[in-house]
Amino acid sequence: MRISQALATQRPFFSFEFFPPKTEEARVHLLETARTLRELRPAFVSITYGAGGSTRARTIEVSKQIQNDIGLNVMAHVTCVASSRAELRNVLGDLEAAGIENVLTLRGDAPREMPLDTPPAAFAHASDLAAMVARNYRFCIGAACYPEKHVEAASLEDDLHNLKRKVDAGAEFLITQLFFENDKYFEFVDRARQLGITVPILPGIMPITNYEQIQRFTAMCGATIPPKLLAELEVRRDEPKAVEELGVAFATLQCTDLLRRGAPGIHFYTLNKSPATRAIVSALLAATAWRTFINR
Repeated sequence: MRISQALATQRPFFSFEFFPPKTEEARVHLLETARTLRELRPAFVSITYGAGGSTRARTIEVSKQIQNDIGLNVMAHVTCVASSRAELRNVLGDLEAAGIENVLTLRGDAPREMPLDTPPAAFAHASDLAAMVARNYRFCIGAACYPEKHVEAASLEDDLHNLKRKVDAGAEFLITQLFFENDKYFEFVDRARQLGITVPILPGIMPITNYEQIQRFTAMCGATIPPKLLAELEVRRDEPKAVEELGVAFATLQCTDLLRRGAPGIHFYTLNKSPATRAIVSALLAATAWRTFINR
């Protein structure tokens, strides 16, 4: 199913993101995680791409397995950095042949080991990739956005104008980078609407399950952790189970508030693990506080 169609018809709307496994053991674990989360009836699951397309083959392989063998609707990530037009056509052709209808068009990050004499990539920006996909394929196209600004953007305004280019190029929905303060998401959506961006904007949520890990992620992507939450995490930093319990509780409250206030759904960054995400979604499905919105 095209994600744009699911967004128009499905409530509640949940989706899960995985990354390609590096070993056979990890592949088996990921497929088991996908089977476990299938019980929650996600609208789609997404499979990421390594820096410079370094996991391209595994992304395509796992996307096919999860869609065809497990029966989940898949969105494959496609990045354009360090990729030629021919390479991108091969990737998109493989995904199309596998019956995958949805792609997330991204610039991506260059691999650290890329030599200095690497030929220029086919496209420098995600908007260029989205435009190429829209011209030549029938995929439902998604793109990324950043409530707290992309780390390389000069300003929030410049970042929003770059986002508008992605939508104008063909993106039919957007998924945000992780964040922990809902007001920042809603303020971002308001600014996007004022600029004429009308497509659905899915909030991306990463349940905190590891103190050091979330510190690394937020440092890389520019997301901020609210001071009170950070203080509670620091108190528990040497108690992994307590950190995870706090992370699940915080994410459950955060998602409940997002849905109650009108977010179209929740996209979970699962880190290929099911317990935290499963606990949060199960709680949301059992809750009643936001169902007034769902039933409108």
